[in-house]
Amino acid sequence: MFLVHQNMDAPLSHYFIFTGHNSYLTGNQLSSNCSELPIADALRRGVRVVELDLWPRGTDDVCVKHGRTLTKEVKLGKCLESIKANAFAISKYPVIITLEDHLTPKLQFKVAKMITQTFGDMLYYHDSQGCQEFPSPEELKEKILISTKPPKEYLEANDTKEKDNGEKGKDSDEDVWGKEPEDLISTQSDLDKVTSSVNDLNQDDEERGSCESDTSCQLQAPEYKRLIAIHAGKPKGGLRMALKVDPNKIRRLSLSEQLLEKAVASYGADVIRFTQKNFLRIYPKGTRFNSSNYKPQIGWMSGAQMIAFNMQGYGRALWLMEGMFRANGGCGYVKKPDFLMDASPNGQDFYPKDNSSPKKTLKVKVCMGDGWLLDFKKTHFDSYSPPDFFVRVGIAGAPVDEVMEKTKIEYDTWTPIWNKEFTFPLAVPELALLRVEVHEHDVNEKDDFGGQTCLPVSEIRQGIRAVPLFNRKGVKYSSTRLLMRFEFV
Repeated sequence: MFLVHQNMDAPLSHYFIFTGHNSYLTGNQLSSNCSELPIADALRRGVRVVELDLWPRGTDDVCVKHGRTLTKEVKLGKCLESIKANAFAISKYPVIITLEDHLTPKLQFKVAKMITQTFGDMLYYHDSQGCQEFPSPEELKEKILISTKPPKEYLEANDTKEKDNGEKGKDSDEDVWGKEPEDLISTQSDLDKVTSSVNDLNQDDEERGSCESDTSCQLQAPEYKRLIAIHAGKPKGGLRMALKVDPNKIRRLSLSEQLLEKAVASYGADVIRFTQKNFLRIYPKGTRFNSSNYKPQIGWMSGAQMIAFNMQGYGRALWLMEGMFRANGGCGYVKKPDFLMDASPNGQDFYPKDNSSPKKTLKVKVCMGDGWLLDFKKTHFDSYSPPDFFVRVGIAGAPVDEVMEKTKIEYDTWTPIWNKEFTFPLAVPELALLRVEVHEHDVNEKDDFGGQTCLPVSEIRQGIRAVPLFNRKGVKYSSTRLLMRFEFV
């Protein structure tokens, strides 16, 4: 792993932050188990933002679960201990815990006590309601930050929320690379069995009210409120008002992937200005029952720091997210490019047109590949003959830069030699990712998967490189790799 090399002394809002969604789920969003183990796994993969949904367990205890579903709960204490044990195993930079709170003041007091006792001096206290700039990742090393709505604001959530329209349409994770090869977590028939028992999932729980059965929620728990380092909330008045910047406050706003698209289309410059100081968290639409993910590029182009992903899933969108956060030593924080911090009045500079002149051109030569015979059974791809490999290579990033190319098929060999060069002109190289997938051609059936990787263009070094490949779940193969040559012109 490379060392952290970016400037880490800027305010926290100046960075993209590796963010998880429903971090406690082991599988799909409707019926899987809740556990502390996915939290530990995510933190050890570099995730820096962990999400917990807090619900009453009887009258005197608190559990973590996906509310209004059939998911099996896990005790809050186990989740907190898992965060403490794994928070800084991979990265020393701060961990943010976003809480979706459905608790009475009595249980909020209990949660405050549990959090304080578990994390002690690791907790960071901050009055984001009375400051103009948030501390830097460097200043917050080995600190735990709590982010949620102040207790009273949950009462008003139902009055200010904007619902997704529920339209399925074309998923935002589809692109020139096509659809995902298969369902990610559960088969559709499995999910259909439980969807009839669940409704109103098109919103993040944070956008609903909490303390639903206790009107005494008006009596705030001061100990709980004091823990909140990053205040969340959506002001009254619709999307435009929600994006208004208060010079004396720093806050976090949560939008669904669909509302983000609406916000960018209608108020693109406002979104960017908001994210220069405040935090914007994007979460998956409620119909992603199988824990799939969405294209993160629109969020990055808009400066959104927290693009919340289902880390227990897998697929091309998650490969992009993992690729982005391979940058900067894999520490979970990537400095936003300067053009997102210097917003022009109309915001037009941030969305290059199709005729935009490239800032940089990347030449990629796919020379050869090797290692499959050591990582796969001899009959994995074909029962009677060696595999027929080809490589898909392309760019993810700004829409003007999106492209996919492929090599020819090399038949009947475990050590294919392609020697094929591709040229990628880049209008926004700062946000470009090089996507690589290897497939094994099959005449009669669907092509087999042979490995993938995703690399931040900003981190690519010129010259000939051995590039390791990963499986669908993001685990690196022991031996499988491609020999590639990179050149910037």
